Amino acid sequence: MADAARSLPDAPPLESFFARTGSDPLAMAFPGKRAVHPFAGMAPVEAADVPALWTGLHGQKRSNRAVAYLHVPFCENHCLFCGFYQNAWRARDGAPYVDAVIAQLQVFADTPAAEGPPLQAVYLGGGTPTALAGRDLARLITAIRRHLPLTPDCEITLEGRIHSFGLDKARAALDAGATRISLGVQSFSDAIRRPLGRKASRAEVIRFLADLVALDRCAVVIDLIYGLPGQTPEEVAEDVRLSAGLGLDGLDLYSLNLIPGTPLLTAVEKGKMLPAGPAALGAFFAAGEEAAEAEGWTPISTTHWQGSLRERNVYNLAVKTGADCLPFGAGAGGFLQGLNYRITSDLADFAARGGQPGACLTRGMMRQSPSAPVTHALKHGMERGLLDLRPAEAALAALAPVTQGIAAHLAPLLAQWTEAGLLEPHHRFHRLTRAGRFWQVAMTGRLLGWLACHPDLKETT
Repeated sequence: MADAARSLPDAPPLESFFARTGSDPLAMAFPGKRAVHPFAGMAPVEAADVPALWTGLHGQKRSNRAVAYLHVPFCENHCLFCGFYQNAWRARDGAPYVDAVIAQLQVFADTPAAEGPPLQAVYLGGGTPTALAGRDLARLITAIRRHLPLTPDCEITLEGRIHSFGLDKARAALDAGATRISLGVQSFSDAIRRPLGRKASRAEVIRFLADLVALDRCAVVIDLIYGLPGQTPEEVAEDVRLSAGLGLDGLDLYSLNLIPGTPLLTAVEKGKMLPAGPAALGAFFAAGEEAAEAEGWTPISTTHWQGSLRERNVYNLAVKTGADCLPFGAGAGGFLQGLNYRITSDLADFAARGGQPGACLTRGMMRQSPSAPVTHALKHGMERGLLDLRPAEAALAALAPVTQGIAAHLAPLLAQWTEAGLLEPHHRFHRLTRAGRFWQVAMTGRLLGWLACHPDLKETT
């Protein structure tokens, strides 16, 4: 196995790809949960070329499957763990911001880019979209339905938090056409929530979720985080069981990520808060997954479970596996026709120019590698926890004459991961074990690094 890997052209050191063996893979498979950088394999576009590319993107009919992301860049407070905080929420800012986004939607609707495959999902994220007044939420969702080309079953997600939301706002959003509400709970424990800046109490969270489910009008999903300061694996399991008992339609279970610049990392560095250590995180994941299995929930991805058939998680799976994403709102990130870009985050600039036909709303772009279809195919399988090499083989064959198949190229790495307890054979697939699902992000990063040494791909990157 090692000899085969060393024969790969310009192969990096094996230790950067292989997993540790002979110990608990949940705790020790890799030295860290290496992230898959969103710009991996991309090259920056010259600034002088950006305006013309913007015009070109919006001057032609789209051809790829697509979703849309709409950004609401306001928060009522900065939660300690969050790296997405941008602007303090002021009620007077809500209506003018919604006016500016609707103006951008109207301009887009008159461009050729509005034509093409209808959007499979629209995600209203932030920030805290639920901070908006009910009337403004309704106006925004109504405009989405009026100005964007949507599939008949388009998933329209409203993201937010329970504090300051309320059933009246929820009804306004649902009446306008939202089909899914995703709320950041993180933990039901008051002792864990309050130090992190979460304002709603456990009782308030449970009561609101129960009332929202009782409306019976949309998919209701929540985010949970494990590894938080003061948390135990059993508390994670209890949070999952409580979610099932409330009748929620789905949940995300994420590992705590200590993001540079966040208040939580600052508190940890000063010794004021102590999250779970890296070697302990696998036990938290296992406790949550075992609880979800015991409740009869179905994994849609390695971090997301489905509690009912209402939940599909369309947007998240699409953006992680290569779909185009149309961005709307200040600071929204998007991807179209092989180009990644972000709408200006300057609120005044966005308000002034967002509704101007032809205005270039981004200062920079990144261009994906021609080999992106191959990497997207592999990322799709890893995200699902069921790696199928056939789509990657087909994507490679469409690029250039094949001198070495994907399966042959990856064989040494996948065999070592199987030996380490991270993969297991399942028909034609490589199925991730529980430890593999926990380490999926780290494995995907290493898988793409190994793939970069493929002789047929090196010529296209």
